[in-house]
Amino acid sequence: MTGKVRGSVDGTAIIVILAVAGVASIFLFALKGLLDQTPDVLDSAGRARDSWQRFRKPPPAAEEDDDPPMAA
Repeated sequence: MTGKVRGSVDGTAIIVILAVAGVASIFLFALKGLLDQTPDVLDSAGRARDSWQRFRKPPPAAEEDDDPPMAA
């Protein structure tokens, strides 16, 4: 009877090891995908920040020495 229990435990241990390895593999694959996107996300955030700063900057004031446009 002990031989049958031992075989069952060995099989369970193998399945647990394979399950843990599979989860670790999927986690590393997802982490690599996120890390591959990081440079593009940072570049995009920088462009968005620059655009926002240009949008929020007041328009340049008109110089007093400029003559108004001539009417046709």
